[in-house]
Amino acid sequence: MPFDAQAPYLSTAAAPDGRSRAVATWLLVVAAMVWVMVALGGATRLTGSGLSIMEWAPFRGTLPPLNEAEWNRLYDLYRTIPQYELVNRGFGLEGFKGIFWLEWTHRLWGRLIGLVYAAGLVWFWLRGGIPRGYGRRLLVLLALGGLQGAVGWFMVASGFEADRTAVSPWRLVIHLGLALFLFGALLWTALSLLHPRRDAPAEAASLRPLAHAAAGLVVLAMLAGGFVAGIRAGLDYNTFPLMGGRLVPEGYGALTPFGRNLVENVAAVQFNHRLLASLAGLVSLVLAGLALRRLPAGWARHAAVGFAGVVMLQYCLGVATLLNVVPVWLGTLHQTVAVGVLAGALILLHGLRRPRPDRGE
Repeated sequence: MPFDAQAPYLSTAAAPDGRSRAVATWLLVVAAMVWVMVALGGATRLTGSGLSIMEWAPFRGTLPPLNEAEWNRLYDLYRTIPQYELVNRGFGLEGFKGIFWLEWTHRLWGRLIGLVYAAGLVWFWLRGGIPRGYGRRLLVLLALGGLQGAVGWFMVASGFEADRTAVSPWRLVIHLGLALFLFGALLWTALSLLHPRRDAPAEAASLRPLAHAAAGLVVLAMLAGGFVAGIRAGLDYNTFPLMGGRLVPEGYGALTPFGRNLVENVAAVQFNHRLLASLAGLVSLVLAGLALRRLPAGWARHAAVGFAGVVMLQYCLGVATLLNVVPVWLGTLHQTVAVGVLAGALILLHGLRRPRPDRGE
């Protein structure tokens, strides 16, 4: 039976076989598609296109409107929500088509991801190509992918509520967080198939805590960025490094109870994102410096330096996005590179995995 519920493990004494490489390649293709999906999601949000389709039709919605009557039906639906009345009133059918196509492409790409993943899983299953111990994990990822589609609609539906012109920030962060988790799980599984050996140099032990701290900081910064996007906090305080002439902006804790400031206060939300990003950049640079000093030439050392490089690239993009008041192309690029930061963190952590002596490692 090709599926095995045991914990995934491949002996480090052997290199990956053709079966493992084939499954890993398929997973990397799906991970790349998820990466594109996150970029499309950023563009959809920044252009205000995400509320243009008011129906969740997983099968019927695969095709775009094929005649003028269908276009008018969908446009009439859109004209019933607050975003039309408060933001786009009177922009006409052509204006509606302009925001419709990006959201439709975003949804179509999500369907294609599900198709590529499900078809690949069935193909490898029927041919007995699933490596031992990976069956349960791949099934869970399939279920999570389906859940992401439902979460996406749950997020979009919040934008139809009275007086709303955008989706709920909380639901946006949940949707983004699940997408990042799926990408990370796909990448980690592929890396484990391609490089089953836990062969980090002994010197890596002293760097693991710092590497985990850096990875944790970049994830927190990404989720904080979701709240920045959700309440459009990037449209204010467009100076750097100070905010309104202060290190900590005035009104940081203006809302009560205090916890509301972390997700609803523009000043606090943007400051927190800046702080987490700055800490992530600092820690990644320290980590790269220590890796260059302590680690021998090899994969782990290169991964640490590469991770610091992509973190700093993302930091610079964030500053540029802020100073230019979030143009669509730059904001989309900033969200896209965030996935590259996550990939860099996972590659680094995978390369620094602790050996397991009790399993011959």
